[in-house]
Amino acid sequence: MSGADGIEPLTGVPRRLCHQNLSLVRNARLHRVLQLAGHDLHAGLPGPRDGVLVWGRSPTAWRGEAVAARRGVPLVRVEDAFLRSVHPGRARGEAPVGLLIDPVGVHFDSSAPSRLERILNSTELQNSNILHEATRLIECILEVGLSKYNNHEPNLPPPDPGYVLLVDQTAADASIRHSGASAATFRAMLATALRDHPEARIVIRSHPETALGLRPGHFGPTDSGGRVTLSTAAVSPHRLLAGAAEVYTVSSQMGFEAILHGHRPRVFGQPFYAGWGLTRDDRPLPRRTRSLTREALFAGAMILAPTWYDPCRDRLCGLEDVIRQLEAEMRAFREDAKGHVAAGMRLWKRPRLQAVFGGERPLRFRDGPAQADRLAVATGRRLLVWAGKEPQGFAPAAHCLRVEDGFLRSRGLGAELVPPLSLVTDDLGIYYDPTRPSRLDRLIAAPLPPGGRDRAEALIARLQDSGLSKYNLDGGLPSLPEGHRILVAGQVEDDASIRKAAGGVRTNLGLVQAVRAANPTGVLIYKPHPDVEAGLRPGRVQPADLAGLADAVAVGCDPARLLAQVQEVWTMTSLLGFEALIRGVPVTCLGAPFYAGWGLTRDLGPVPPWRGPGPDLARLAHAALIAYPRYWDPVSRRACPPEVALDRLASGALPHPGRANRLLSKLQGRLAGFAHLWR
Repeated sequence: MSGADGIEPLTGVPRRLCHQNLSLVRNARLHRVLQLAGHDLHAGLPGPRDGVLVWGRSPTAWRGEAVAARRGVPLVRVEDAFLRSVHPGRARGEAPVGLLIDPVGVHFDSSAPSRLERILNSTELQNSNILHEATRLIECILEVGLSKYNNHEPNLPPPDPGYVLLVDQTAADASIRHSGASAATFRAMLATALRDHPEARIVIRSHPETALGLRPGHFGPTDSGGRVTLSTAAVSPHRLLAGAAEVYTVSSQMGFEAILHGHRPRVFGQPFYAGWGLTRDDRPLPRRTRSLTREALFAGAMILAPTWYDPCRDRLCGLEDVIRQLEAEMRAFREDAKGHVAAGMRLWKRPRLQAVFGGERPLRFRDGPAQADRLAVATGRRLLVWAGKEPQGFAPAAHCLRVEDGFLRSRGLGAELVPPLSLVTDDLGIYYDPTRPSRLDRLIAAPLPPGGRDRAEALIARLQDSGLSKYNLDGGLPSLPEGHRILVAGQVEDDASIRKAAGGVRTNLGLVQAVRAANPTGVLIYKPHPDVEAGLRPGRVQPADLAGLADAVAVGCDPARLLAQVQEVWTMTSLLGFEALIRGVPVTCLGAPFYAGWGLTRDLGPVPPWRGPGPDLARLAHAALIAYPRYWDPVSRRACPPEVALDRLASGALPHPGRANRLLSKLQGRLAGFAHLWR
């Protein structure tokens, strides 16, 4: 909402902003974020109630500065926020997920105050609510390992702990000059570190853009030798900070991240985080006299000052949404950076697989796993195999991931060629096969990460409230007899989960008979699997065979609505048992699905010996719905967190293939294998 004078009341930024720079014309993300924040960006000269926008202290900012001074209108500077993207913008042209919109100054220019500095200097930051939020989000960022850029490789080890870490920056960067430093400051920093720590190892961390060859830094290979090592590998900055004994910086954001790790870095410039009692400052800034905790500093710099943007849902958002989005994108980058060779993939699935796993390097498709494995080894790629398509005794030489649909899949059936929003990848086994441990087993048994319980419980609540399930088929409820209702979950009888995980009962009729024998007075409601109902897969039970066994047959009904009407669920290995647990319905398993054996179900069949009581529902849901699957948003066409997938499934605004689309999907599938020719 705008005030009568045309000034947006929350930030003091004029509604209409003008600029004199062609690069800002092309910056679609900047235009969109400003629009969502209530501002219009135009090229040209400002009117008396307008403002002028420039990008930080860029080489062309002088134009806008001169226009604003000449016309006597406010000058607004904009810069990337402290979480930006996976890759540097210069490397891939990726747009930022957050901006610092500043009508006061710019955060890295210590010659004058900035909006961020004013927030840190005068805002009440000791509020228990905001400090609690800051503590929680710091833990999330450290757990995920997020930084401004996030194209680091998680498995690259840092040097042995105990080193002194020096942080290099790109030469001639505005944040150096306007922090009261110069190229000579970096030499002085190295000399000081060598003098202060005569016996210690010195590790100089190159800036990511320097390591990619995009911009020069202040240190090169000739600076290595003796006690000094130049680190140019894509090691996570958080792993470097965790192993450092001391941290030296001029004005790098890594100094701020060092504070989050508990360091008190020595600072040779005057960055935004210096002067608050959390750093050792070689050049103190007299106007910064307030003492802050790391949580208060974080609250100002990461919660209050930035304008954050959700690129999937195209809206402004809070920091937590940005963390989740970058976490999903970073996972996709890490898993796909080397590329994949895919085998056992049906033609209609290939376009979606190409979209989900081919963002870094296009997938190469091969029909046979052995052929694909040879190509993966020869090209240094990973191997993707559709779970269940491995030949007996297949022992791949390449790093192998087995792929299957996730548990929040689509609005429609896979048998009808509806593509999934989620896919799981497993480097150990696959979730439906209890003959060997799976990655999902490991995740269920592991402790929850910071913030994991709250996130899982929020996801469970959304599933309960929205009635979402795996396929999300519309349907009503049949008339159900009164009494103790037991839902019997039918399955596809040739499904891999039946072959691998069912116990002595392996057919739908056998399941109904077993439930009736154990519950002679119960009201049995048999629900056929939707693929079986549609006539697409085997498992049909004749009505005559159900006579005297089932009291009702729930055909074409919504499983979530049905679960609200029953007192318990019996199943062989159906996912409906997991959906029942999420809704608080007791479950009896005759087989060993992934959710059995953890003390959450009554298990009448054998369960793997590596499972045991301990994990609660939140841990099960976190593993199955957050940590194990990868989600892909068909609207924004990018990796996304499960919360975005839930929004898509709840809204129903997803493409559903008709006959023409099914033919097109098969054609796209044939062409998907040649994507490397044009990408």
